[in-house]
Amino acid sequence: MRVDSTAKRLLFSTVRVDTVLDDGSQGSGTAFVLRHHGPGGVADFVVTNRHLVDGVRDGALVFTQARRAVPLLGCRFELRIEQFPSAWFVHPDPDVDLAVVPLAPLRAAAASEGVELYVEAIDSRLIPDAPAWDGLDALEEVLFVGYPSGVWDQVNLMPILRRGSTATPAMLDFEGRRQFLIDAAVYPGSSGSPVFIERGQSRLARRELWFAGVVSAVFFREEARRVVPAPIPASLRAPELDTEMIDLGLVLKSDLVLELVQAYLARWRA
Repeated sequence: MRVDSTAKRLLFSTVRVDTVLDDGSQGSGTAFVLRHHGPGGVADFVVTNRHLVDGVRDGALVFTQARRAVPLLGCRFELRIEQFPSAWFVHPDPDVDLAVVPLAPLRAAAASEGVELYVEAIDSRLIPDAPAWDGLDALEEVLFVGYPSGVWDQVNLMPILRRGSTATPAMLDFEGRRQFLIDAAVYPGSSGSPVFIERGQSRLARRELWFAGVVSAVFFREEARRVVPAPIPASLRAPELDTEMIDLGLVLKSDLVLELVQAYLARWRA
């Protein structure tokens, strides 16, 4: 497969996160690679949710291998990270469900085993600025990529591409926080999925995307008829019978990812 379109590049922007939780259950989620352009140069980071990192006994990131910068479809490289939770740098605000780890040492660890990793990083310059956010309509199409309920193409190592729409105006801060809702089928494993808002009306091969945010939580209807947001569980166990997901996902705005990366760089380059 030639990686020659926007949609094909998105297939290689994510990294599968496989975990064993402290209670012994298996978990799965999504991470993605962000390429940050800053004053100190260009750096790549793996980004996911904080709640996918906390409470983990053992964790691994699953990449596609490459040969001379060409992806080797189906050639898996599982990079196990010792002391998984402590490897991640979390957002300074404990209420922001985001964590990052630099990609460079992960590439180096793979290279020490003779493995080249293939990723298509999401450019931080695709994060909307204030005028771009203000220019969005109240209803926009969204596209997100990940591993819902742990589902993926295990032979070709491909994630799942899904569509939806904004459910609250993305230019506004839902409930006063830098987040918005999407009307989409969000399931365990979707945690950490990058969310894009499509720009323009051309075919997806030529369409430009805004990197709008990261899936963090889903809304549940509880037995008592209350509707509440909760982090998307990392565990692949079936949800409790007295709760029902209502296909509303909470998305953390992408400027929070940029804020986290800048906090990381400020700490380690100070």
